[in-house]
Amino acid sequence: MGHVEDRWFRPQRDQSGQVVLNGRGKPVMEPTELHGKGLRYRVRYIAPDGAERSKSFPDRQKKRADDFLIEVESDKREGRFIDPKASRKTFRQQAENWYKAQSPDPATRLVLRQRLERRIYPTLGDLTFDRIERPATIRDWVGGLDDLGFSENYKAVLFTVVSAVCESAVDDRIIRQNPCKAKTVRRPIGKSPQVVVWRAERLRSVGSGLPPRFGIVTKLGAGLGFRQGEILGFSADDIDRVRKMARVERQLKTVKGVTMFALPKGGKTREVPLADSVLADIDAHTKEFGTALVTLPWGRPDGEPVSVRLLVVGEGGRIYSGDVFNKLIWRPAFVAAGLTFGRRADGMHALRHYFASVLLSTGCSIKELADFLGHNDPGFTLRTYTHLVPSSLDRARSAIDSAFGRTDSPTAYRRPARANRVTAGALRRRRISRLPGSAR
Repeated sequence: MGHVEDRWFRPQRDQSGQVVLNGRGKPVMEPTELHGKGLRYRVRYIAPDGAERSKSFPDRQKKRADDFLIEVESDKREGRFIDPKASRKTFRQQAENWYKAQSPDPATRLVLRQRLERRIYPTLGDLTFDRIERPATIRDWVGGLDDLGFSENYKAVLFTVVSAVCESAVDDRIIRQNPCKAKTVRRPIGKSPQVVVWRAERLRSVGSGLPPRFGIVTKLGAGLGFRQGEILGFSADDIDRVRKMARVERQLKTVKGVTMFALPKGGKTREVPLADSVLADIDAHTKEFGTALVTLPWGRPDGEPVSVRLLVVGEGGRIYSGDVFNKLIWRPAFVAAGLTFGRRADGMHALRHYFASVLLSTGCSIKELADFLGHNDPGFTLRTYTHLVPSSLDRARSAIDSAFGRTDSPTAYRRPARANRVTAGALRRRRISRLPGSAR
């Protein structure tokens, strides 16, 4: 059991070593050699690991010291004890430990590292968790993001990182609660603009503006829902002609200037139904332009070399990173087609949106679409494309009409035909006629 020690005063003892008592039977206190120096009260207790711990409090704060001791003993019994010294760990130290368990994808880790180094560490990095755990510290940091003029989406991303690091500190018993979850802390909320789907005419125009050897790009994007990296990393060998399915096995990506193969986003391979028209276009492209055997590292810049026969390559088997393809091939296609390029609406992701809109218009379920697009959460798919889901209002009206007897007027309700109606009087006469002794 712990106790509170008064470092400034101690019980007075007589020559025999007995404690001197006053008239009320309480010890007479005398100053110690530490009187007036440092903090007066020191709480001494035994931590769950068996080591002795202590915490000091200033003069006139005996009640705080007593309350702290009560809290410590209670936390020990309930298994919620947190060593006060643990909160001296800095945010940077905890974040670096948290970072080790994040996505193994090199590109994702690079982006995360940049966010920590550029936007989070300069303000929070050197603060210890005894300060971080105060909601006021997080409120000040969020306010600083507002002053820098960052978008709500970017602030939401940074806030999520800080909150995740603080949550790991809770798991490691460095702090008791995540300050980012305090009621007084305003969490930035990102807002994604509504997806705008191209018209078929625009898709055809962009396709015609692409160089002939890259025209297949629109078929892979709009016909199979591939991401840009998946288009650039696709091989004709990924086609199952018997089942008419296209396998998404890899993507082409660049990390720190090194182009490599990697699993699709989220580390998840998938299959997509392959339409006859898209397969015919792939075969025609392969016949005219051929393929190129490309060898690149897998998974990371120094990964094991893997060879793939790619479909989308330039002259002499040249491969393109996403940025280079955008600058040299994709954007010039809009100029060639006489179109104005819109930065967000006209990226290659627009091809996936077109694919999604076509499938939804023909009754494809959100769950199926999520699988085809490679989304881990169908809820994300629904939030992204909910405005494209065909209205079910007419189906609802038809269902009600069918249940109540459809008429020429879709909203009218007509009682069943008289021949099929049974009145209350008729039911009563039937019951009477079935009673014992009743006339037949």
